Amino acid sequence: MAEVTCDPRISTQCMTSQCPEMMEQQSGAPADVPPPGQDEEQEEEDEELQQEPSIAIKEKEDEELQQEAADLLEDEEEDEEALPHSEILDIFEEGLARLVQDPLLCDLPIQVTLEEINSQIALEYGQAMTVKVLKADGETMPIVVVQHATVLDLKKAIKRFMELKQQREGGVKHVSWRYVWRTYALVFQGEKMEDDNTRLKDYGIRNRDEVTFMKKLKTK
Repeated sequence: MAEVTCDPRISTQCMTSQCPEMMEQQSGAPADVPPPGQDEEQEEEDEELQQEPSIAIKEKEDEELQQEAADLLEDEEEDEEALPHSEILDIFEEGLARLVQDPLLCDLPIQVTLEEINSQIALEYGQAMTVKVLKADGETMPIVVVQHATVLDLKKAIKRFMELKQQREGGVKHVSWRYVWRTYALVFQGEKMEDDNTRLKDYGIRNRDEVTFMKKLKTK
């Protein structure tokens, strides 16, 4: 093996720290070559560093979404606590009153319900029909039911119509509907509609047809 001799001009460097040639000869490998496996570890560290920003961004976005949801829920709770129930009802009724100014809903009463608005919209789109129910005193009640309604659905709609009518007129009177349906029957073109589960269309009832209240005959 050839002896490596430092240049006399840089003897100070050789004395204080080994020169590059001697370091390479002693270690048996170039001074700038990393130990085996170090490149793979470095690559893994680089990949982790590249992934860390995206993970941090994702976590931050999740935290922001959770905070927004919490803030929204808190705002809703504050609004509910701030407004009394009566005031909430007033706001709701005012909104409904503005809705009925639409030409489509102009025939509805001022104190309209959301149920009545939905029924009117269903009528407009052909999803419901109006059945004119003629009472014994000559009054005609326009009852809105869905197209596939049964006799029972019509009876429930009549009951709801009468309840709303009494509330708006200011005189709430108790009506025993069990007694009503024991005493009266609904009749269409001379045929009694006695089966509650039969559809109105099966009796031949169409939009704007008239159904009559008729007192049942007592059986001996």
